[in-house]
Amino acid sequence: MNKFIEKLFGIDKLKAETEAAVRAAEESKKLAEEAALAAERAKEAETQAKLSPKDRATRKKEPWVSVLDTHVNKENIRNGFFELDWNEYFIVQLKQAGYGADGDPDEEIVDRWFRDIVYNMFSESGVDTSRGAGYINVVPISKGKSEVS
Repeated sequence: MNKFIEKLFGIDKLKAETEAAVRAAEESKKLAEEAALAAERAKEAETQAKLSPKDRATRKKEPWVSVLDTHVNKENIRNGFFELDWNEYFIVQLKQAGYGADGDPDEEIVDRWFRDIVYNMFSESGVDTSRGAGYINVVPISKGKSEVS
């Protein structure tokens, strides 16, 4: 009987139209949410693309170090220096590896690590590591950057 009355007054059509409108609204809402997420991802990707490798690593809270430049003294080929750059997460990693402690200047921590790297390269290459090699001079340029010569 209810169906007959609904059909007689066109209520069944109104119900069907309402249900269709609700489904369409839900689908539209879902599409809008997906579009907003895609826009957010695109904006983040654009931001990431504009960052330097150091800034990207720092943003991800990952250790990062790089050799920015190397210089060789033209008058004495045995002298030169490397310009290094790093982020604070690299310093934390070096401290965890035993290269420094809280309170040690970042440049000294990096210097200890760099000396170890050079020593290991010489050892693996068969170079006598017991001979004197002069000294390594570390000059802080700015926070997170030093000139090593």
